[in-house]
Amino acid sequence: MSLPLSSAFAGRSVFLTGHTGFKGSWLSVWLARLGARVHGYALPPCTTPSMFELAKVESLLKHHVLADVRDLAALTTAMQEAAPEIVFHLAAQPLVRLSYRDPATTWSTNVMGTVNLLEAVRACPSVKAVVVVTTDKCYENREWLWGYRESDPLGGNDPYSASKAATELVVQSYRKSFFWNGGPLLASARAGNVIGGGDWSEDRLIPDAARAVAATRPLVIRNPDATRPWQHALESLHGYLLLATRLLAGEAALADAFNFGPDAADNIPVGELLKRLHAHWPELAWELDPQAAASPHEARFLYLDSSKARRLLNWSPVWNLAEGLDKTAQWYRAVQKNPAAARAMTEQQLDEFCR
Repeated sequence: MSLPLSSAFAGRSVFLTGHTGFKGSWLSVWLARLGARVHGYALPPCTTPSMFELAKVESLLKHHVLADVRDLAALTTAMQEAAPEIVFHLAAQPLVRLSYRDPATTWSTNVMGTVNLLEAVRACPSVKAVVVVTTDKCYENREWLWGYRESDPLGGNDPYSASKAATELVVQSYRKSFFWNGGPLLASARAGNVIGGGDWSEDRLIPDAARAVAATRPLVIRNPDATRPWQHALESLHGYLLLATRLLAGEAALADAFNFGPDAADNIPVGELLKRLHAHWPELAWELDPQAAASPHEARFLYLDSSKARRLLNWSPVWNLAEGLDKTAQWYRAVQKNPAAARAMTEQQLDEFCR
């Protein structure tokens, strides 16, 4: 696959929030390989180990600031010092179950953090384009069997999902209130459930599986029937980059919300995903959590309709789920054997994706 991205990002200043996280680390590596001057802004990595540290992502950055998106002064100063043309906003509290334990932090980080980001953009005249990353869970979940479209109602029962729906409303408000007449082009991106090497977040299926394999114990799962739109992290990042490229080119009609989800065949239940992952990771075993019935509510069925991104951005998945699972298992196996291999595995898989 030939990606027309190098000319769009080479030499450009890019401001990336959440660069110390799982997806932020992958995006940092990709942007650096495209020749961008990447300025990161995030809290320190929240897991040990972390992809950011193992893959030595900091060495690829022009500069990075360890600070909170809820600190408007620090965020504004960092952005003005970076003088970026493009901003990617990935910083968030991204976990459903944690949002039940700490709803206030979830709401303040996801909503006010985005408000602060957009206020900093308003004070930074160099910015031409902004991509705010939210989630497939921002929709009012009706448990229907067809994909949610960008025009469907926003909503959410748990604090995480609801905060991301509110984030989308913040983006829409700023677009229509402040960025509609000659200002930066502002878009949002809603991706499916991402997998890939380098994620060690709590209460996520693949990281939990990696920890279980490393500890030679069964993975404990809550709901084998929960269906999700599974995709490798590079699929969504590819969408963000394509969208940013078009915004940088001044295509104002694309300053809007976009879904980036897998093909329908890869929208499968947790139990089926584990069976497929086992084919690539034979040492993986799992069992049902006896306390699953007492767990907080989580959506049973999620699916994204990505026809808009296909039509307007010429985006489509590169790896099917089998390939994504294979790459994920390869990454964890290699890094568990030799942690120093993290950067090489990341760059190798990025090259394979872009081939």
